[in-house]
Amino acid sequence: MRAPVLSLKGRALRFLSMREHSRLELKRKLARHAEEGDDIDALLDFLEKNNWLSQERFAESLIHRKAGRYGNSRVVAELQSHGVSGEALAELKSGLADSEHARAVEVWQRKFGTVARDAAERSKQMRFLMARGFSSAAVRAALKGAPEDDEDG
Repeated sequence: MRAPVLSLKGRALRFLSMREHSRLELKRKLARHAEEGDDIDALLDFLEKNNWLSQERFAESLIHRKAGRYGNSRVVAELQSHGVSGEALAELKSGLADSEHARAVEVWQRKFGTVARDAAERSKQMRFLMARGFSSAAVRAALKGAPEDDEDG
């Protein structure tokens, strides 16, 4: 026996029950299943009005998933590819900037753990962190190694 065919709204709710989606991403997924006469934009407006679809929640979710492994430029590029822009993007960028050095050190510590002994090893570590989207200032801070103890006491 075949499973019943889901309506467009049913599909949207199924997607949203699995994880947060951006409006752009959900529209792209629903377009594959839309039939003539279906108004995807009206459905997305309805979902946003009822707070089932939220660009802010999506952005927070994506940052939570990606920030531990990637630098600001990579996370921001992914946010932009999902349609996050304007003032919301500027706020998210400033929030990410505050923690980039610490995140770079953490990623460096997990991957390498020891300060490079020669130029080739240092270059390898630098390329790795730059490919992850960390800024050059954060990469320089990470390549110095994790602080052994606090300087406060």
